[in-house]
Amino acid sequence: MSGTPIFDRLAALLRDEVPVALATVLDGERAGAKLMVHRPAADEVEVDGTLGDEDLDRVVARDALGELAAGRSGVRHYGEHGEAREDSLRVFIEAFAAPPRMLLFGAVDFTLALVRVAKVLGYRVTVCDAREVFATRQRFPLADEVVVDWPDRYLAAQATQGAIDDRTAICVLTHDPKFDVPVLQVALWLPDVGYIGVMGSRRTHQDRLRRLREAGLSDAELARLSSPIGLDLGARTPEETAVSIAAEIIARRWGGGGRPLPELG
Repeated sequence: MSGTPIFDRLAALLRDEVPVALATVLDGERAGAKLMVHRPAADEVEVDGTLGDEDLDRVVARDALGELAAGRSGVRHYGEHGEAREDSLRVFIEAFAAPPRMLLFGAVDFTLALVRVAKVLGYRVTVCDAREVFATRQRFPLADEVVVDWPDRYLAAQATQGAIDDRTAICVLTHDPKFDVPVLQVALWLPDVGYIGVMGSRRTHQDRLRRLREAGLSDAELARLSSPIGLDLGARTPEETAVSIAAEIIARRWGGGGRPLPELG
């Protein structure tokens, strides 16, 4: 993987363990053209190379960021200038990144629904609960890991191992202060977490904030917490609630406002 600037740059980034997506045109006169996307920081994007058309570069770079966030590779179809409804051009987008993680604390019915939604979105999902009778592989067959441990202890160990990053989503669904306050204390003290949300009513949220302040968390740290968890979709069932949580995570990741598209003009 050497001999051209883009491959040399790719090799350097991979040596530094920087997540990178590489797009390659597979068809026509542009076959072999390459475009590379990476994020040197959470709020920065860098693009190297070109696929031979400015509009195609823009669309593919956007899609490459999505594939990179999901840690997923695959072939996308476009028109010559990046048109989404055409398939005259195939572009292979290769993501050099592991899938993002979603850590679900609390083995409850809402967790089961959220596991299914998270897997559709490409997350590697861990369910953690200190109660062995609830945290079982039989209850959560789609989860990548089911862990019986105290949530705060497990999260602290994962952070120490470097297994938490700015793509990680943490969802606390326990409804029990003895579980959720300690794990939120650990989560909110971590510098790089993509999303931290906790389930509960607004009254529960106020009590939880009081407990977290007593534990030493600042207002700035508490501002990172999404509670009650999810967007206001009018959800009633665990499955609808899972969709509302996933929608908020997506909006946080990409800066979306969660408004109907017609309102955006």
